[in-house]
Amino acid sequence: MRRGIAATAMIASLALAATACGGDSDSGDKAGGPVTITWWDTSDATNEAPTYKKLVKEFEKANDGIKVKYQNVPFAEAEQKYKTAAQAGKAPDVLRADVGWTAGLAANQYLAPLDGTDAVKELDSFKKGLVEGAKVDGKLYGVPQVTDALALLYNQDIFDEAGVEAPTTWDELAKAAKTIKKKTGVDGIYLNPDSYFALPFLYGEGGSMVDVEGEKITVNDKAGNKAVQTVMDLIEDGVAVKPDYTDGYNNMQAAFKDGKVAMVINGPWSTADDLTGKAFKEKENLGIASVPAGSSGKAGTPTGGHNLVVYNGSSAAKKTAAQKFVAFMTSKKSQETAATETGVLPTRDDAYTPAVISDPIKGAFKDVLDDATARPNVAGVSDMFAEWTKQYIETLKGNTSVEKGLDATADKWKSNVQSLKDYSTK
Repeated sequence: MRRGIAATAMIASLALAATACGGDSDSGDKAGGPVTITWWDTSDATNEAPTYKKLVKEFEKANDGIKVKYQNVPFAEAEQKYKTAAQAGKAPDVLRADVGWTAGLAANQYLAPLDGTDAVKELDSFKKGLVEGAKVDGKLYGVPQVTDALALLYNQDIFDEAGVEAPTTWDELAKAAKTIKKKTGVDGIYLNPDSYFALPFLYGEGGSMVDVEGEKITVNDKAGNKAVQTVMDLIEDGVAVKPDYTDGYNNMQAAFKDGKVAMVINGPWSTADDLTGKAFKEKENLGIASVPAGSSGKAGTPTGGHNLVVYNGSSAAKKTAAQKFVAFMTSKKSQETAATETGVLPTRDDAYTPAVISDPIKGAFKDVLDDATARPNVAGVSDMFAEWTKQYIETLKGNTSVEKGLDATADKWKSNVQSLKDYSTK
């Protein structure tokens, strides 16, 4: 997930774009000819897409009766674009969907159940928690393709020069950042103002976005307020640089890659890009550790990732072809290829081969994943992040208080997210 602040506008333009480039579920195929399916890939166009394009060609070579129309769709636009296309009956046959989208798309009946299909013949090889996260009301609607977790990424050379080690708590991080600034002149940490990147603080306080069993919105409880206040304190104390509020992710990446900031919180998807920066000409200079712990004493590492899902409106022939494609793209071999050539992490236990875990970056993130916390599996979770980001930015800017910003977030979730309408907010 999460290369920038959640998109909340452009609905009208996206609707036109979706109609123009959506997968034609039942057009373009001739009787007796190859079946053509459309895949919307939402991966990074520069660092990940070339590997997936190569895998598409391998799939077509092994399945001469199936052709794949590949389209790379910007992540920030993809969910709304898919919904618009599905409403028009023109959604792609396969979508690389953020794990947070699956429940909502399934609730709208846009996704085809995959239980018992070719897509899931090797499901026992996948990490159980990721498989459960792709289920809605007991039915499986996606096959986990890649997973991820947020971690503390740091510049080892700067740490060595300042004589500090990877911090294990936010208090330790504040002290380390001040030492780094004093001894090297480099800023301590850049915090992305997208709300997904607030989860390490929330989880580190023992908090959560919602209590599903208790049907309660909890982002605005005591833990939530402590979490956001911690972020505010880091910025106000100069430990974290004042973030850019319109392009936070890219500004964070640029500062880290150029060696202008010593630490960031980011996921494995960013590491290939990190290594293109002048600060990381030596791969060993990229340090990776669990995010610092909050007052709960535990690191609040959130996990995410992407599922491959199949459009329910596709023809029977296209669904069958799509299921074979999903099986191929989530196979051990494909996941190993993607992991060794990009920064993504496999979702299958058997894909953590020696070739994968021999890489120190993959090995470090595999360890981080052991203590990761999944996001709530509720429909509309991406809409929740979009609304939270609006309020989070207003809070960080000083335009509202922490308490009012979180209360407003909870109220918006209850009124605007269908699955939370019966939840309490206090």
